[in-house]
Amino acid sequence: MKFIVERESLLAALQATIGVVERRQTMPILANVLLATRDGRLAVTATDLEVELVAHAAITTGADGAVTIPGRKLLDICRSLPEKSAITVSIEGDRAQIRAGKSRFTLSTLPAAEFPVIDELNEQQTLEVPQADLKRLLDKTHFSMAQQDVRYYLNGMLLESDPKMLRTVATDGHRLALCEMELGLKGKNQQIIVPRKGVLELQRLLGGEGAVSITVGTNHIRAQIGDIRFTSKLIDGRFPEYGRVIPNKPPRVVLADRDVLRAALHRTAILSNEKYRGIRLTLRSGSMTIQAHNPEQEEAVEEIEVTYEGEEIEVGFNVNYLLDALAAVDGSEVELGLTDGNSSCLVHAPGSTSARYVVMPMRL
Repeated sequence: MKFIVERESLLAALQATIGVVERRQTMPILANVLLATRDGRLAVTATDLEVELVAHAAITTGADGAVTIPGRKLLDICRSLPEKSAITVSIEGDRAQIRAGKSRFTLSTLPAAEFPVIDELNEQQTLEVPQADLKRLLDKTHFSMAQQDVRYYLNGMLLESDPKMLRTVATDGHRLALCEMELGLKGKNQQIIVPRKGVLELQRLLGGEGAVSITVGTNHIRAQIGDIRFTSKLIDGRFPEYGRVIPNKPPRVVLADRDVLRAALHRTAILSNEKYRGIRLTLRSGSMTIQAHNPEQEEAVEEIEVTYEGEEIEVGFNVNYLLDALAAVDGSEVELGLTDGNSSCLVHAPGSTSARYVVMPMRL
């Protein structure tokens, strides 16, 4: 097997797929990328058994064939070569020779037959979504996914479709983020849970112009983004009934300048308990007082002007969760909805409920 490929073309394909090649592997072949040539095109495939990425590059000459080569070493070699180099890859036995100009590298290979490839999807539905819209859905909710929670179904994001809406929901049990958009998809009612790694890789790949084609199978989700094909396993589990934890029309409404509130929370958080990150909000007519204490008996107090009419209320929150929600809200103003001192807080942009954030209270 031998082929010639332009440096820029191969580099782009490797950079698109290298994200799933782990540095420490239980199986040696997972440190490799699969290079397969067919009909004048090179397919570069990488996988970690959960997420698979395939990118394509044009080759100038070469016969059909397939081999696996150490992914990160090949990427480093491509990066180090001069621009516009023509790279010749030739396979002899269990060695791959990479030549460009007067440079020559010899890498070990493993048989392509041993490389784990995801089988064909048992397709259930296909959706065409603008890339910018899907990226917004992921960007507005990804930070609320759990990390290594024993409730494995929280270590990912719910992607929910119905005939009118596409919705993403993420929760770690302490906070919840929801974003939805009306896309006129004519889809069907379906809920799937995409694992955390898949969500982060998909976020990285999105951002260009045009649409992304999403295919949902029984155990996998596949997205075609230009020349790159993304496939991820799905988490087999039942996502919590998130609608129950979203407060419905909280009676106490606070309107605040988003940047002023964020800055006040950042300053107060300096003296919060490093482990629990708790802060106390006290609401009075027209003002909000933010307090933080730590085990060294140090204290921070901030007071800001807000639009609030109602009785005095005191409630504690994890400051990081509030800051994450505020960072995701669009616009210069933010609306906080509260019921009482023991209830969760609903955060969203005034007059818009397409992106909503729920933060559970803390006992301080």
